[in-house]
Amino acid sequence: MRPILRVLGAVLTSAAMLTGTAVADADVSWNAPGIDWSPCPDAPAADCGTVRVPLDWAEPHGPSVDLAVSRLKASDPARRIGVLFGDPGGPGGSAAAFAQSGSYFSAEVRARFDVIGFDQRGTGGSSVIRCSPEVLAKAPSPYPADQAAFDALLRYNAELRTDCRAQGGPLFDHANTADAARDMDFVRRALRERRISFAGISYGTLLGEQYAELFGEHLRAMVLDSVIDHSADTTRFVVDRAASVEASFGEFVKWCDRDAACVLHGRDVVALWEDALRGADASGFGRENLLGYVHGLLYEPAWGEIASVIEALAAPPGVREWFEPNYGSIRQATVCQDFSLRIKGFGEYRRLYAEETRVAPLMRGSRLGHDEAVACAGTPGKAANPPHRWDVRRGPKVLLVSSRFDPATPYSWAESLHRQAPGKTALLTYDGWGHVAYPRSECTRGGVDGYLIGLEVPGEGVRCAGVEGAALVGFGPLAG
Repeated sequence: MRPILRVLGAVLTSAAMLTGTAVADADVSWNAPGIDWSPCPDAPAADCGTVRVPLDWAEPHGPSVDLAVSRLKASDPARRIGVLFGDPGGPGGSAAAFAQSGSYFSAEVRARFDVIGFDQRGTGGSSVIRCSPEVLAKAPSPYPADQAAFDALLRYNAELRTDCRAQGGPLFDHANTADAARDMDFVRRALRERRISFAGISYGTLLGEQYAELFGEHLRAMVLDSVIDHSADTTRFVVDRAASVEASFGEFVKWCDRDAACVLHGRDVVALWEDALRGADASGFGRENLLGYVHGLLYEPAWGEIASVIEALAAPPGVREWFEPNYGSIRQATVCQDFSLRIKGFGEYRRLYAEETRVAPLMRGSRLGHDEAVACAGTPGKAANPPHRWDVRRGPKVLLVSSRFDPATPYSWAESLHRQAPGKTALLTYDGWGHVAYPRSECTRGGVDGYLIGLEVPGEGVRCAGVEGAALVGFGPLAG
């Protein structure tokens, strides 16, 4: 899931939704014509096309929506293994653009697979959901100080939902990740592939999890990097992430204490951080913006830049948004329906905020988890794709990959998913820092590549040493 700035207990309502049988059978009745490929306008080495899918998979012969699909063919076709779907997360990230680049994967993986990406419904080049910019711009502080401010927040959320639904039309109510999993299997059928491999990042891991539940028999291999735990209730959704970002910031403090390269070395970093928060307020930049900015820098992690920001007591110029252009819109249709984030009263909000700041006193909680929970506050009805324990029974063993100090998707979520499906998962731990583990070291890349190419599953408890300063070379802006 996406942070604010730069760089980058419910169960399913029916057994059919959980197992995928009833819906999957209905899917087969919908014709899947082949894809008419042509060179992508911005990446002529890749192919682009369109796939049309039902708006509502429960009514497969009703209205339809278009999905943008991209393919980067295997560079060594003689050794081609098959297709590898990739999803960069967000929600709102363009998987089609992700596939066109191919830069996330190693040269050997690109040689052996056609890399496939499709923009999920509501995003990128697919049928897009965009709320009105003037309504998005009216957003109040996500930190209501009293009952009146909380009531105003609920009124705004209701106004935004109404606007998003008006702008997005019927699609707004059919953009959860379970729908996207059914779309992905339809793309598989359009490609005429019996089985696929999949690599999902951050929020993209939820797409993989739900595909494995519904269509596990069509999986050859699946890697989930920086795991979303769909079983998380509202408290865990917020508090686990708060603990995670606090631990990540603590690693930055330790680095400053031991490394003279930190401009704050030899000084009281925690005290200087408190000074920086006060300085951000005094400068007009605001502590909320500083917290969000530093949270984003922890994704890389850009420790040196964090130290410079603290020393200057303000953010430097050039702050840029992530690559998900409609995140503020799509989270209303996707996150608020994938999770039961239904904060209804100020008392509940106050208890939740007290708990997240208790576990993360320096970072004042998690801007990511907090903002998404608050953005969904007051959403009526039950979630269309409610959280539940992962029930994966078919298909291969899934490789889970996670950084020990990930500020966005807690390592504890990867451990939780491993516990939910111990016989169907392997957990590869990167004992390092930042969001997204695969590109960090030869160990993480080698473990994932060996699994994708040779189906070599890492043994139980395999860990890769952290590499300070490891950059996400070739990956570009981080996924959410």
